[in-house]
Amino acid sequence: MSVFSTAPEVEVRERRLHSVITYNGTAKDLYEKAKADNYAPCDRSFSQCSSCMGGQGGGVVAHIRDVAMVCHAPIGCDAGMIGATLAARGTAAARKQEPFDLHVMSVNLQEKDTIFGASDKLKKAIREAYKRFNPKAIMVSTSCASGIIGEDIESVTEEMEEELGIIVSAIYCEGFKSKIWSSGFDSVFHAILRKLVKPPKKKQEDLVNVFNFEGTDTFSPLLGRMNLRVNYLMALTDLAQLETISEAVCSTTICETLSLYVAAVLEEQYGVPEIKTASPYGIDWTDTWLRAIGKVTHREELAEKVIAEEKAKYESELQELRTKLQGKRLYVVSGDSFAHNLANIGKSLGLELAGATSLHHDLKTDNPESVNTLNALIETNGDIPNFSVCNMQPYQVIKILERLKPDLLVCRHMGLTGLGSKLGIPTLFEGDANYSIGYEGVVKFGRRIYEALQTKKLVENISRHFEHPYTDWWLNQEDPFYFEGGNTK
Repeated sequence: MSVFSTAPEVEVRERRLHSVITYNGTAKDLYEKAKADNYAPCDRSFSQCSSCMGGQGGGVVAHIRDVAMVCHAPIGCDAGMIGATLAARGTAAARKQEPFDLHVMSVNLQEKDTIFGASDKLKKAIREAYKRFNPKAIMVSTSCASGIIGEDIESVTEEMEEELGIIVSAIYCEGFKSKIWSSGFDSVFHAILRKLVKPPKKKQEDLVNVFNFEGTDTFSPLLGRMNLRVNYLMALTDLAQLETISEAVCSTTICETLSLYVAAVLEEQYGVPEIKTASPYGIDWTDTWLRAIGKVTHREELAEKVIAEEKAKYESELQELRTKLQGKRLYVVSGDSFAHNLANIGKSLGLELAGATSLHHDLKTDNPESVNTLNALIETNGDIPNFSVCNMQPYQVIKILERLKPDLLVCRHMGLTGLGSKLGIPTLFEGDANYSIGYEGVVKFGRRIYEALQTKKLVENISRHFEHPYTDWWLNQEDPFYFEGGNTK
């Protein structure tokens, strides 16, 4: 069955990949149940908070330079775009590129629009975006409100394409459609693949697609030594780059959660092979990744040369860090595959993995041959006894941390980082997903972990003055996750 369809929408991950947001047990148990298609997730009795697939999809598009985004939503749905602007400007400065300007408008749906419809209002907003930003393409993101009232977005985008003479594509990312907010990544990539990507005119044998968020340029120095160019997607790209991603020699990523759909489609539709190894986080995964890149690009000898030289360069400091960090227990909270990435870096530094929480888990992949990073982590590091899946529920994270009492917490998302400090646990915020790739990345990660551990007295003082809202009765419940029907294990 084809991964890609020309239909306006891609199926959400619950249906397509059987993705889940609840699990409590061991990593190996979850992997084996997923492999046997024998895991039936439970719902929670309640949810403290979550995120929205609309925010993820919109966040990707907002970082494209000469593309404007029109949000067919109430104004509050797009409040997070302010943060996207700051992040993109910081990335542009770090990569020594032209400053970044956000090209986003909101239709600002009101109550009366949900009664009488807002197609004309959407057309007006698209025209205004075209006039104000002079974009080469316009992306229209949907919302819960536009989905509930059944707006015919596709007809509007087709009409506006004809009127304006540029591509106008819809991103169907209504938040109520999926509890897996990573479905938003698939929605935006589907919109890009439908209308923006062109068939290859010629293959560029030295061009590697790297799917990532905003962040520092750490892939270019590594792959540049193999005479390869990095095509960062999507942050700070432009339409010309997007149109030619089908010409790359291969695709890789900082996190399979972000790119598993788009990478599978590029391989299926245009013959751009996906690098089917875990991303380059940790010494062993970087070895495997570079060798896979070398094989696909016919640069095997160069790959081995880079591996040998990089290992020799950092071996001394790596051993020193392992000595300093010996016996320390690490807990990781992050998105699906990136949690596995961070855990593997920890193992490269000799840290004991106290456990990990991923924010969701894809039981399947779009391409059956794609890497399963949970299995890769189990194969290289053994089982993880304390493994859970939880979509940012603070009460769950607090219960886990109070029970396991790790020496260090690493979080990918800022909102959860403060929980560690409040509980007296030194905490590291891994905001830049590119920063810790490769051999140098392991060393930099180790340095920051060692520095974080020096804050132990500070966070212990913070914890003495922190009172969380949960009673002893609440924290001592046998079911730590409050699933309907009891524990899922």
